[in-house]
Amino acid sequence: MDQPTVAELGELELLRRLQPFCEAALLGDDAAVLPPRSQATVITTDMLVDGVHFSDLTTPPHAIGWRAIAANLSDLAAMGAVPTEITVGLALPGTTPVPWVEEVYQGMHACLQQYGGKIVGGDLVRSPQPVLAITALGIVAPQRVIRRDRAQSGQVILATGWHGAARAGLELLLHPETATPLSERDRQACIQAHQYPVPRLDVVALFEALEDSEFEAIAGMDSSDGLANAVLWLCQASGVGAKLMRSRLPLPPALTPWLNDATALDWCLYGGEDFELVLCLPADTALELLSVLGPAASIIGTVEAGSDVVLVDDVGDQPDLTLTWESCFQHF
Repeated sequence: MDQPTVAELGELELLRRLQPFCEAALLGDDAAVLPPRSQATVITTDMLVDGVHFSDLTTPPHAIGWRAIAANLSDLAAMGAVPTEITVGLALPGTTPVPWVEEVYQGMHACLQQYGGKIVGGDLVRSPQPVLAITALGIVAPQRVIRRDRAQSGQVILATGWHGAARAGLELLLHPETATPLSERDRQACIQAHQYPVPRLDVVALFEALEDSEFEAIAGMDSSDGLANAVLWLCQASGVGAKLMRSRLPLPPALTPWLNDATALDWCLYGGEDFELVLCLPADTALELLSVLGPAASIIGTVEAGSDVVLVDDVGDQPDLTLTWESCFQHF
């Protein structure tokens, strides 16, 4: 049976079909009116473009919707905020099948149902290729906002989870014929990491146990563009350097028998799309968080005076490696 396209269905009917995924009380006007709030509002926008951030080969429409929301919720988590409202900008070719659009919204809805927030509006336009532009709003007490520019020499650097799993999942999706020593469980875990990333709002919940004064000594951001990228941004914003320990890099153990050392290092540092948090903070606070974050989290290094970010081999004889922007993901 042929599936209707968005052009055949028409804009008004498509919007009607998408309304059940949205907050009904805030739809129907030119803009959404949000209730007054006593906390600081955090706003972030992220775009996903067909052929750049997703494709039919790697990402089913439900996962596209999930990833679009998760990317924005991860930015909120990096600021210490919890999600409240979402707007969706959707650009589509007229030939797009309507069920594809509905599955995208089902994926967005599933992510919001699990982590919080509601769709309150957006825009729909025609485009040569599918594009999703998500704007997410969140709230946080002003004195508990986490920023990038607060890292201080003597602090430790904490990564909240594994890095490299999403890159491994992408490799498996692009080259399903590749033989690996991965178990089927580990193989599916990597694919899940790529298609359905988890925004670390659970870490934000852990912050509730901290005192307001402790937030003045925490710098952080998410690692969606790669672990090395996050450390470099934190150091640049704070005017400091860092020393990372090769043995402490959070590569998933299942990948070690599959990858050679160079590939493992590249995927862990530069693979991207892991959506973990990278935090610079006092050692005692880091140890407090580690006690509840689980084995995937680790202290990967220290904040140092100066400006260089250096990876050192603390258990072997590999030469020191200075991390630079040139190896990181670049949009252009």
